[in-house]
Amino acid sequence: MSKIKFDEFQRKQLENNPNVSHVSEQNISYKPEFKEKAVQENLAGKGPMDIFLEHGFDLKMIGPEKPKQCLKRWRRSYEKFGNEGFYTERRGKGSTGRPSSKELTAEEKLKKAEARIAFLEMENDFLKKLEELERQAKKNKH
Repeated sequence: MSKIKFDEFQRKQLENNPNVSHVSEQNISYKPEFKEKAVQENLAGKGPMDIFLEHGFDLKMIGPEKPKQCLKRWRRSYEKFGNEGFYTERRGKGSTGRPSSKELTAEEKLKKAEARIAFLEMENDFLKKLEELERQAKKNKH
């Protein structure tokens, strides 16, 4: 997170930029279209500072390191998820959540284990039925 804090005037000025979707006291949220275009321009050889300057950003206001940091993050996202990565909210996806800090009693552990076993048994039954249907479909094809 940036150490720069934006005052009311700066926030309004940044929000007037068509490439910005939202500005808080400490963060700028950029539009996915801008991220996509910036990454494409960067891959074509244009530097991060040039990209931000050409798209109407005041580097004194956002900080000279911001373009480089953003492009680095956006390129990583682009390499991993493609253009779709800019349009999909992924925060929290794949997270298993915070582990429970309280110790479970033996009875609670048993209940949890039984629920997991029941789930896995249902999953196995489902997969067996699916395999059977696939075998039948194959047999009917020939």
